[in-house]
Amino acid sequence: MNQRPQSNEYIPYYSTYIQLVPEGDIIGILEEQVQDTVKLLKNISPSQAHFRYGPDKWTIKEVIGHIADTESIMSYRLLSFARGEMAELPGFDEDSYVQAADFNRLSAEDLLDNFEAVRKANVLLLKSLDEGMWTRGGSANESPVTVRALAWIIAGHELHHRSIIKDRYMGAESYPQA
Repeated sequence: MNQRPQSNEYIPYYSTYIQLVPEGDIIGILEEQVQDTVKLLKNISPSQAHFRYGPDKWTIKEVIGHIADTESIMSYRLLSFARGEMAELPGFDEDSYVQAADFNRLSAEDLLDNFEAVRKANVLLLKSLDEGMWTRGGSANESPVTVRALAWIIAGHELHHRSIIKDRYMGAESYPQA
């Protein structure tokens, strides 16, 4: 379903992410953008991967892990609602997830491989949905959301963090050269 979700399909918090996504085939967008993010990050050095632009900010490795974790959670919601789940799905604390995961012990390459695998699985899931499933919805974190909105949120969330990586991490004066 290539139509951008309507504002009544998600809470206002997600509008920032959804507005970042260009018009077009959301599945194609998801397939292309993962390659752009991987291309941006595949050759970062260990010191760059551990860089924080501020004392309380995540490292680039933690951002990569967070993107994949969030996509996994959003895709679980997407799958659940596409299959007709009526139960309220829980929220999650992104900072607690990042802390518990200890992404900094993993290589940037492994984190990117994980992210690509998560995205590939989600693209295949989205391709399997029939038209009626895209407009199904439910409640997650006490907020209504549709399957279609979740697909666009996944795309926008990645774009949001890729922009932060470019601007605040790689654009910082103290960003390591290698």
